[in-house]
Amino acid sequence: MRIAVGQLWQETNTLNPWPTRREDFEHLGVLRGPELVSQMAHTNEPGGFIQSLAGWPERPEVVGLVRLPAWPAGPLTTETFDWLRDEILGALEQAGPIDGVLLALHGSMVADTHPDVEGEILTAVRERIGRTPLVATLDLHANITLGMAYAADALVLYHSVPHIDVFETGQRGASVLRRILIESARPVTAFQKVPVVMPPVRADTQAESGVSVDFKRRLQELERTPGVLAAGLATVQPWLDIPNLGSSVIVTTDDEPELARQACIELADQLWQRREEYLTELLSPEEAVRRARKVEDGLVVLSDPADATTSGAPGDSVWILKELLRHQWSRPVLVTLVAPAIVAEAERAGPGATLDVTLGGVLDHRFGTRIALRVTVERLFQGRFVLSGHIGKNMPIDMGSSVVLRHDHVRIVVTSRSGPHFAPELFQAAGLDPFAAAVLVAKSPAGFRAAYASRALAIYSVQAPGCAPADFWNYPFANIPHPLWPWDELHHWRAQPVLLYHGEAR
Repeated sequence: MRIAVGQLWQETNTLNPWPTRREDFEHLGVLRGPELVSQMAHTNEPGGFIQSLAGWPERPEVVGLVRLPAWPAGPLTTETFDWLRDEILGALEQAGPIDGVLLALHGSMVADTHPDVEGEILTAVRERIGRTPLVATLDLHANITLGMAYAADALVLYHSVPHIDVFETGQRGASVLRRILIESARPVTAFQKVPVVMPPVRADTQAESGVSVDFKRRLQELERTPGVLAAGLATVQPWLDIPNLGSSVIVTTDDEPELARQACIELADQLWQRREEYLTELLSPEEAVRRARKVEDGLVVLSDPADATTSGAPGDSVWILKELLRHQWSRPVLVTLVAPAIVAEAERAGPGATLDVTLGGVLDHRFGTRIALRVTVERLFQGRFVLSGHIGKNMPIDMGSSVVLRHDHVRIVVTSRSGPHFAPELFQAAGLDPFAAAVLVAKSPAGFRAAYASRALAIYSVQAPGCAPADFWNYPFANIPHPLWPWDELHHWRAQPVLLYHGEAR
């Protein structure tokens, strides 16, 4: 038995003016064939696939296809889309006869002329492999389409925000494939688009209670139910100006269409009824900093969701930094920035040099602002580390040449490339202790809580301009469908899921 494993991962943000190109995938780490299997055996969803397959009594051969990951950013160029499709189909061709396929996808990838990249890729894979079982994993911020649901025998989603279950989702995906391939399960999927898009800030399945906690518990309960193969709820990446935007519910059972349909209706109706519970209080930079100054001994984390690099924003916003600089601090204040030109200038000057720099508003020239500042080059370092936590398990990160700039007690960690601009590992690579800071700015809407919720005395979400705003409905969107909440006020809606009978329907 031979099982093919591959990955295509990037979360697109169409408000980001910087396109994603082939080199962005190559920077994060393209792997092909046996190299994928050896290097990803313990990392993220592919690692979950591989470790699960190794535990099957049948001991299948794991066939590496290709790993194609890029950090969240702007839409892919058409040339990049063509390259990705050719890489995946070429890898399938080279793999030879296979008995099943496991693909780790994000689910919200958009290219210039392709608003549903994963749908097109899955359809192309299906055409290539025929009735061979195909299972794909997705981020719960996927924009699931009917094409995606039809092409795959099952779609298996994360259940957690922060995304601390990526490896486990790979294991769940492999388990579903085994039930189809070995136990002869006959997948039937109920799929429902829901005309809502949820702000991600309040989504926290680690909290003691709340809407996200309730949905996670229900999804896990469903997946323990006899006859259910997979159950997922995708509250979607909000910053996609595309025609088919919306949340989704998808439930796949073993030849039990009514069970799939009823569970899908229940989840979709609950999501609709509880949509306003995802709204949250956002503070202005001035108010957030004012509250932070009242905390005398301990860490305050200021979430900057609008410039969240994990949400595809460029990472060079300085709106919160601008307010922090208005005050004197007795303990370290930590801020991050993506600015390759500033890194190069600091490298030329060397540690200890004093520079007059202009920060911000280069990558995000739509919503950003700029500040002039005199700084000292405190340290040069390489932004390399292994990420474990939100979105990563044993995940190698390389953010390129980086520098720590100091202005009084404010440290600005400047990297050449985007990456997890919230991760404790980034600050530690820079020689800084993130948990000893007075204030730390996390460029993340919710995932940062995995690292800081138990260590911070206070966490505040800040409303500043940017490419990934929490109040996205106040920004210009030209291509989304209508009506769609919260852009439009809807009073009545009921779920009517589509039923897909996999295998037999093809």
